[in-house]
Amino acid sequence: MFRARRIWVTAAAVLAVAGGVSGSAQAVPLSGTGPFTTTATADDGTLPPGWRITGKGSAQQLVWRSGRQVPMGDARVEFHAGGRLLGVPIPAKDGRTFRLGLDAASPGKLTDLQVMAGGRRLDAAGDTSGSGGGRSEAADQRPAPLPPGAIDPGKPGAYRTTTGEYTLDSVRLPGYSTPIEMKAVVVAPKGATGKRPLALFLHGRHYTCYKPGTEDITGDWPCPTGTKSVPSYRGYLRDQQLLASQGYMTVSISANGINAQDAEAEDAGAQARSSLIRLHLAHWADWSAHPGTAPAVVRDAPPADLSRVLLIGHSRGGEGVNRAAMDSLYPPPAAQDGYHGPVRWKIRGTVLIGPTIFGQNPVADVPSVTILPGCDGDVSDLQGEVYVDGTRGVSRGTALHSAVYVEGADHNFFNSEWTPGQAQAPAEDDFYNDPDQRDAVCSPGTATRLTADQQHKAGSTYIATAARLFVAGDDRARELLDGSGRRAPSADPARVLTHAVGANRGAGFLPDGQVTVSGGKLCSAVDPDPAAACLSDNNQGFSPHFAQWDTNKEIGRRAVALHWSAAGTPTTVRPAKPVSLSGAKSLALRVIVPPNTTGTQLDVSLTDTAGHRAPLGRVRVDGLPGTGRTASYWAREVRVPLTAATRAGLDLRHVKSLALTPRSRSGQAWLMDAWGWRPGTPATVAAPLPRVDIGRLTVKEGDSGVKTYRVPVQVSGRGSGQVRIYVSDPATGRDTSRLVTVRPGGHDLDVSVEVKGNTRFDYGAQHDLFVKAVHGAVVGAHHGGVTTENDDPMPTFTVTPVADRVTEGQSLKWKVTLSTPADVEINPAFVVQPVTTGPELSTLDVDAQWFRENSGEETTPERPLSKVPGLALWTSVPAGQLSAETSVPTITDQVSEQPESVLFRAMDENGDPRGDGPVLTGTVLDPS
Repeated sequence: MFRARRIWVTAAAVLAVAGGVSGSAQAVPLSGTGPFTTTATADDGTLPPGWRITGKGSAQQLVWRSGRQVPMGDARVEFHAGGRLLGVPIPAKDGRTFRLGLDAASPGKLTDLQVMAGGRRLDAAGDTSGSGGGRSEAADQRPAPLPPGAIDPGKPGAYRTTTGEYTLDSVRLPGYSTPIEMKAVVVAPKGATGKRPLALFLHGRHYTCYKPGTEDITGDWPCPTGTKSVPSYRGYLRDQQLLASQGYMTVSISANGINAQDAEAEDAGAQARSSLIRLHLAHWADWSAHPGTAPAVVRDAPPADLSRVLLIGHSRGGEGVNRAAMDSLYPPPAAQDGYHGPVRWKIRGTVLIGPTIFGQNPVADVPSVTILPGCDGDVSDLQGEVYVDGTRGVSRGTALHSAVYVEGADHNFFNSEWTPGQAQAPAEDDFYNDPDQRDAVCSPGTATRLTADQQHKAGSTYIATAARLFVAGDDRARELLDGSGRRAPSADPARVLTHAVGANRGAGFLPDGQVTVSGGKLCSAVDPDPAAACLSDNNQGFSPHFAQWDTNKEIGRRAVALHWSAAGTPTTVRPAKPVSLSGAKSLALRVIVPPNTTGTQLDVSLTDTAGHRAPLGRVRVDGLPGTGRTASYWAREVRVPLTAATRAGLDLRHVKSLALTPRSRSGQAWLMDAWGWRPGTPATVAAPLPRVDIGRLTVKEGDSGVKTYRVPVQVSGRGSGQVRIYVSDPATGRDTSRLVTVRPGGHDLDVSVEVKGNTRFDYGAQHDLFVKAVHGAVVGAHHGGVTTENDDPMPTFTVTPVADRVTEGQSLKWKVTLSTPADVEINPAFVVQPVTTGPELSTLDVDAQWFRENSGEETTPERPLSKVPGLALWTSVPAGQLSAETSVPTITDQVSEQPESVLFRAMDENGDPRGDGPVLTGTVLDPS
């Protein structure tokens, strides 16, 4: 799945991001090299192979060790249990071990443990890299190319270009202990006159340092002696050269210092990336006003027009770009922002390439294009679709938000410095290319998979298309982005599909909970109940529209599900109030059908409040190529003219229902939404909105009494709006939600947490609050809460023998007794050590299953137990109890032997033997 490579990443330079449990996921030194295996905490008394609990006191941690190195990427690694998110762990230096503080995860509820990243499982028990079979069902023939658009923005312009770099003084950002570099590469048009629009690029989260001539890579910052900085910011030079040839000033900035430190950031680094972008823009504004102060490459180029700025962000850079657009319109709290100057620029649009959106709060009033790579192996769930879907109903709805699905593109190849054969540092194809599990859609050499150059060319073309529409104001580019079914030939042979919301789409049919559905069902995008969820386990693959958020059940994200076994039964959608389609030319529908299906046909009709019904026409929807590894349940945009409704006398000002009637013999489909559509791209003006930012408060539990704490919340901006808040209950792992109206200075978002003091040890508790904008509001920091820290010592323990001298076939047993009961399960552990005298118990003297569960290895070849790396004896003392037994089961053999012994010493938090801890000894005798 991943190419083996030496990785030496510091705990602060992450392979995963602490995007959900700031202050609770603690980096602890790696505890040895052996495999981490079973320990008793789950319902059946064991954790799955690869999992364990380590540490003591407040340092107790849930630990997972991967069987292979996990590349440093943009998707965050998450621990899940029982269908809920436990938290986001911190990696150890080996790149394989991940640790989550148990103040975020009660060990009494660690059932069905899973490790997820970008919608796919990483743990061996459920690694979906091979799901879907070796040769999955993919479309056999490529569809005919879409017709070309009126223009092709991928063609180079008339200007020659010049390239140079600048380096400024590093900056300190809130929450980041090491200064962040201010470094960038500039590509400018030569000979252009007048001020030129500015396009700024921000790369995503990647390794930061490498050792030339080797495969060694690291996430340190600054880079250690003997290593060089990975020049991720230089990976968009071809994109910059295309834009510069068309007259744009372009700059691509470096963010390695953020990538190396965002593990501790609750927002995964989004605010820091926004600060970095705006710090660069502030310098460009200064240089525009005072050219003589600019670096040479800027001084020798045309001046930049800061009233026309396009931001382009890749992966986590995409989320940073979104936050920068938000912060430019709705200033963030000063304490969390690294830029405190005036806004002297105007962001006309954003381009988001394979982006993350952990907060799921896009900026509704800034136009955007989101590029979704069909073979993304990093942000595999294509959560960037939320930059489109998540804007619906939030604000004025005039900004165009486009999704551009690029079949056969992976995550990395949009950046040449992340591309093998082109990068200075080691690089790889992020799609999991296992030779034994060839993917029919995404493995190299398939009909659908793009080469690196083909992919990068397609990316350049659609970045330039966004610039043409959002910055240059050329409406001819719109049809390449808004679901009109036109292509830019410069992107060939890539097959690129689009859909959109906003622009001149008027009121429509949105499955927002205010509609009623007959003949189908209103399904939920995120719901643990299979009967309510839009996609079930029977649907192979993922949907970008239904990407998981921080809650296990989300209110408001819905679709209309159709499932039929015979043609002719309509599904009817009725909004709470009649819809006006007056002035629209067509009805535009976004419809999902299963991957690799063809020929799904639906008749579309409308009925007005007077009861008049008008058939509009028939649409055909084909699925995308997909396998169990891809997020291919993606909506295709189809349109039907409204001329038939007009001829039939339908009152388009008062439409009460929409009906979809299947004409295929059987099938499935999901309606995301339907809108009145007309051509054109209206000017967008940002609405004055209130902004919500959630903070985190960390408190001690105390010894007695009950104290009440409030989650820190800041509401700024203007006006009032609605947000939905989710409050987690650490005792049950369940979330409750409510719709709240917010306004600056108001206290509608007050969430109180009661903390009861006691004198018994526990793991603390994390009361989390998540917020998402619903209407008339924006949300910056979406996640916070109150963390209660345990302030009682972990009980000490003693050991007494129960059966420490037994014959073969019996179990050695010891009783472990705590000094005092605890409010949580306690897991004393013991490391096997060489015996001091006589023969030692071997791997063939103990029960084979017990040995596998506690070591992860097989009993053969025979060796002394002390020679088995990582072998440990675990004990589980249930909450509220004082003692428990632990045992080593032995087997009977036919060999005459001297008495054999075993010795265990208590384990410390690093997995090493404690010099002052209890010792367990046992002896096994031949039968008499």
